[in-house]
Amino acid sequence: MPKKYSLAFIGFALTLIGSVLFSTKAIIVKKAFADISIDALSLLTLRMLFALPFYIAVLFVTKQKSKTDLSLKKWMQLVFIGLLGYYVSSYLDFEGLRYISAGLERLILFLYPSFVVLINAVVFRQHIQKIQKLALLLTYLGIGLAYAGEFNLYHLQPGFFWGGLLVFLCSITYAVYIVGSGRLIPLTGATAFTSFAMLAATAGIFVHFLFLHDVASIANVAKEHWIYGLLLGIVATVLPSYLIAGGTKRIGSNNVAIISSIGPVSTILQAHFVLSEKITIAQIVGTLLVIAGILLIGLKREKTK
Repeated sequence: MPKKYSLAFIGFALTLIGSVLFSTKAIIVKKAFADISIDALSLLTLRMLFALPFYIAVLFVTKQKSKTDLSLKKWMQLVFIGLLGYYVSSYLDFEGLRYISAGLERLILFLYPSFVVLINAVVFRQHIQKIQKLALLLTYLGIGLAYAGEFNLYHLQPGFFWGGLLVFLCSITYAVYIVGSGRLIPLTGATAFTSFAMLAATAGIFVHFLFLHDVASIANVAKEHWIYGLLLGIVATVLPSYLIAGGTKRIGSNNVAIISSIGPVSTILQAHFVLSEKITIAQIVGTLLVIAGILLIGLKREKTK
């Protein structure tokens, strides 16, 4: 097998596995809420406790390659973007998962590529192409259809609309993070940016936790709590982030974005078999429309490179 095809295959495999592992996050969170008594903030804190040492180690190992000669303004922007992406977005997401299914959460969350397009259009005056408008239409139509299907099943459950709103806000804040990271990564390097952003977010999460709880409460949690924290921190955060990074290095960010569209399908299937969530026709059609929209956005970027 020629080297370039070998690298492409490895990149595809790394991205696919990473995307599937990322999609386990909603399943683990829903399972934790069902099996143990824990709030979203405590679960998020446990996740960061397990994930943080890996990002610190990577930052230490790669510090010689990092470009961190930033102005105070840029450092403040990096901290703000890190807080937004890994603290605010994650907290909204975890809270939203209390009230809606894992499948619907993943679909709403996958609105973020369309928000990236809209933010760039409004803030940075980037023209929205016709194919991108079609992608936006397909994406929102798909979400609306899937939401209608979920509404028929779960609308009587307390907090259904609130949960959907929280995840919707999460997709917006994560889109802002993506746009901001695109502006800051060239100044720091991808690895350093991710590590510094994670440090900023972890600080925010820990301050929030200590404001509502005491340190002893995290040390005295049951074994089951630590298990879910370990799964979230390593399986659903650290491993997929490095797999995706490895895939990006080999096949490029646009191809990674396209392959990552397997995420909603993976979540829906896992939710069905692990959480016994129902799969409806509306959800299937809505998912296909969302994936079609994501693919159009990704393919447009590929053509315009």
